[in-house]
Amino acid sequence: MADVQRHVARFTHGSRIPGWDRAADLEKEPAVVPDAATTEVPGELRAAIEDAVRRFPVGDSAFIPALYAVQAQYGWCSPEGIEQAAAVLGRTPAALTAVATFYDMFEMEPLGRKSVYVCTNISCSLVGADQLLAALEEELGEDPDVNLRGFECLGACDIAPMASVDGVYVGPIELGEVPELANQIRQGDDPLPAKQLIRRPCADPKVAEQ
Repeated sequence: MADVQRHVARFTHGSRIPGWDRAADLEKEPAVVPDAATTEVPGELRAAIEDAVRRFPVGDSAFIPALYAVQAQYGWCSPEGIEQAAAVLGRTPAALTAVATFYDMFEMEPLGRKSVYVCTNISCSLVGADQLLAALEEELGEDPDVNLRGFECLGACDIAPMASVDGVYVGPIELGEVPELANQIRQGDDPLPAKQLIRRPCADPKVAEQ
C-alpha cells in the first residue's frame, strides 16, 4: 500500500481546534437568554427544535439535535442560528456554543452545505481510507458547496473504508466507485444506494424507519 501523508489542519501553537486560545472578553456583558417573543426564528428551524425538545425532554439533551437543525438551516452553526436556537430552548447562546465547539461534527465557520466525512481511523485506514479521501479530494476538492474532510472515527468499522454523505453511511467504497459517488454528491442524488448501511439486512424489520 502506497504511503499517503494526510494534511491535518492546525491552528495556533499546533492545536487542531480553531479559536482555542482566544482570550475571553472580560468586559462583555453576562450572557442572557434571548427574548423568545422578539427573536425571529425561521418556521422550519423552530419546528425542528421543538420536535427535538419533545423527543429529548430531560435537561439540555435537545442541544445536539437543535445544533444539527441550525447547521442544516444555515450550513454551519452561525451566531444568528445559535441565538435563534437559544431563544427556542430558553438557554443562553453561550451554552449552545460550548456544546457546538466541543464536538467535531459541528462547523463554526461557513463551509459547503454538503458534508462528506471519510473515516480515517485505524480500521478504515488499513484498507485504503487515505487513498479514498485523496481520490474524493481530487474529484470534489474544488467544489465550494462540498465540505469534504477526513474524520477521526465514524463507528462503522464493518463497512471500511467508508464515508458519511450528509449523514448517510456508505461502504465499503472502492476507488473505482469514487467518480460515480462524487457525481451523486454534486447532483444531490442518493449516494451508492446498494452500499448504504441503512439498507443492509437486519433482524429488526423496523430498523430502516429509525
